[in-house]
This record gives sequence, structure tokens and C-alpha cells, in this order.
Amino acid sequence: MTSRILHPGQPKTFSQYFELPFPLAEILLEFDCTLQRQPIDLPQHAYPHDIEPLERQLRRNRDRIELINETARREALIAPILFEVAEVADRRIYVEYAIDVGEHLRGVLDYYIASPQPRDPSYNLAIIEAKQSDLARGFTQLAIELIALDRWTKSEAPFLYGIVTTGEDWQFGVFDRQGLVVTQDPRRFSIPEDLQTLLEIMLGVTQRDAL
Repeated sequence: MTSRILHPGQPKTFSQYFELPFPLAEILLEFDCTLQRQPIDLPQHAYPHDIEPLERQLRRNRDRIELINETARREALIAPILFEVAEVADRRIYVEYAIDVGEHLRGVLDYYIASPQPRDPSYNLAIIEAKQSDLARGFTQLAIELIALDRWTKSEAPFLYGIVTTGEDWQFGVFDRQGLVVTQDPRRFSIPEDLQTLLEIMLGVTQRDAL
């Protein structure tokens, strides 16, 4: 059957999937993957530090900066949280991490928290900022990035985790590498109200042992 979405000789970058007018389930079929929407049993790890200083910083930033563009949201809300998690988990953050595994799976991850060793049992975590504060279409982009990471990474972890965020709302997705299933968690974690839970999940993902 001829594809109506992806065509040879017409490359697509990750950000272009954000603009596609097709349902996510149909886009995933182009990569022999399926979609399910249900709560994910996300790993959590008790956070070892007082989150009050970070929470105060985020509230201050939100009050002092007009969050009217992606740069403001990135600097005021997203980056402080990611640096906090990376510090506690002892991980590096790669910004604008480039991936190219084919003409329809190429582009740049906004942020990528990677395991220190390629075959380390700890999981990697991809984070993208939803353009135009559109989490729904942002998740489409995240799903494609997780599929690309599956073909790119040398990690043997059975699941790949990702987050799409506006800075104020955070939503998780997981790619089952063996089953070729992208799961979208319907829950949205709001910042700073759900900061404690968000930090514990992100720490659980980046430090969790493989199943």
C-alpha cells in the first residue's frame, strides 16, 4: 500500500512532524509502531534534597518573566529543572543533540540526559519543548524522536523514556523497544505544584536499573 504520509526523497526532520495534520497513530504505522494512551507505571526515586530553593526559583522566574516565547520558558522553567536532575543523578545534559538514522528520522533533540556508559543499565531521557505550547502535537514529535533514539542508541534498556513540556506542564511518553509501542501517559504534571513528583520520576528514570 502506498504511503500517504511519508515518501522516499522527501525527508522529514523531527520538528516537521509537529506540523503534520495526521493522527499520531497513523504516523506511527509508517514505522511499524502502534500507539496506546494509558497511565504509565513510571519509576520514582525519593528525592534526596529539599526542593524548596528550586521551587522558589521557579516561582520567582515565572513571576518575573513573561513566558510568551520558547526561549523564556526554556530559560525560566525547563533548564533549572533539568540541571537539578542531572546534578543529583550525576548525568550530563546534551543540548540540541543531533540524530540521523534515515531521511524520515533525523533532527535535533532539545535535551538529552544520557547514561554515562553506552550499555549502562540506567535509562536515557529525551526532553523536548512543545512549540506554541501545544502538548498534543509536541507529543507527536516526541514519539518520533523516541523511535529514532531506538535505532540510534547503543543502550540495551528495554524502554526509552521521553518528556514533552511547555515549561509549566510536563507529559511523559515511553517506547517499548521490543513491542514497538509508544505509550502516552495522559497525566500532566504542573510546575511548580507537582515539582516534587516530577523530580522523583525523572530521577527514577535516569537512575533505574533495567528490568
